[in-house]
Amino acid sequence: MDGMTSEQLAPLETLLAAAPRGPSRDGLFAVWVTARATLDLQLEPPLPERALRRRLEALEARVARLRVAAPLRRALAGSFAQLREPAGRSAPMVLSQLMAPVKESLGEKAAEALGRAVRAARRLATT
Repeated sequence: MDGMTSEQLAPLETLLAAAPRGPSRDGLFAVWVTARATLDLQLEPPLPERALRRRLEALEARVARLRVAAPLRRALAGSFAQLREPAGRSAPMVLSQLMAPVKESLGEKAAEALGRAVRAARRLATT
């Protein structure tokens, strides 16, 4: 993970560190790790396709073991499906589709933190 990705995810990391153990923390972790993997799609040079495929498989397996609210679990599954398709690998689009389920499942602060990552991803995509 590069410095820019770490900077984009700092608000989520702060929430994750402050969250008590349980479904809320698991949900924040699932969002954070998914956002991290999604933002890494914007790295230059890009990851090799085989490495990306393996990384996504490991991500799905890790998130599947977490206690996450049903709306967020469905949204994450949709994000993983989108990330598996080369044409659907737009980091801002994948992350923005998680906004409503994150707000519903984890609250306004988590949605705002994810929103910052979405805005940063959009800035990177246009440069």
